[in-house]
Amino acid sequence: MDLVAYLVLDVPFILVVYLAVLLFTRPGRVPTLAALLGGLGMAVINMLADLLAYYVHLWHYTLPGLVLHLPLPFYIPDIFVYGGIGYLAIWLLWHRRSWHWVAVALLVATPLVRALFDYARAATASGYIVWDSPLAGIFDLLQYLVAFYLGYLLFTLCVRTYLSHRQ
Repeated sequence: MDLVAYLVLDVPFILVVYLAVLLFTRPGRVPTLAALLGGLGMAVINMLADLLAYYVHLWHYTLPGLVLHLPLPFYIPDIFVYGGIGYLAIWLLWHRRSWHWVAVALLVATPLVRALFDYARAATASGYIVWDSPLAGIFDLLQYLVAFYLGYLLFTLCVRTYLSHRQ
């Protein structure tokens, strides 16, 4: 898929789903902004890891229209889906006693599933990414784990700071 087609076809759908989740969950202004900030932190970490992987020859992207060898529109789901929706879902479910296990499952499964998607794309050579080294899989998994949990830490710190000052 071309980056322009991704921007035109996928990004509006991502934004509509994100706004629908906000409409139905009504998490509040601060948790919403904190989730977006955590998602932005995750996206920046993923960009830096992808750039490092390119220069260390672990993997590269094969799409036209890359900026600094990075597919910038592909980081939009980090902000809105994994950050905005994912962190909010974990936060909302964490405080419900009967749904706490779902929050823990999301916290563990999200980065693992993202790495699994990259493994599948690299193994079938059907994606936009080409692994140049056998170490790419390990680095890819570490990238998603570090980015997801640091973004979640940023989200949690922002929400807890706000809630502690509010009381």
